[in-house]
Amino acid sequence: MRPNRMTPIEIEQASGRVPTWTVESTPRDALYLEWKGQNFVDTFGLMTAVAELAEDLNHHPEWFNVYSRLTIRLTTHDVGGLSELDFKMAERIDILIKQRTNVG
Repeated sequence: MRPNRMTPIEIEQASGRVPTWTVESTPRDALYLEWKGQNFVDTFGLMTAVAELAEDLNHHPEWFNVYSRLTIRLTTHDVGGLSELDFKMAERIDILIKQRTNVG
């Protein structure tokens, strides 16, 4: 089933579920997060966990990594903007980050 593109009102309402993410509107609607791990291994570990999640949801992020910094951008290319799938993915990534932060 193809996801539906969210309206601006739906995006505004859903954004409250992922307060650490920023809604971008250029070049198409997307969710954006910058995260800093303790070091490269820590950050790569999060990327590995997100990769497994992406495979489970069949929804793959755009991302960029330099040492301990990770930038994640979520958008649904099939609909040309944000869908519920992006918010679901962001919520699950937030859980992974919280688990990593609470370890140790």
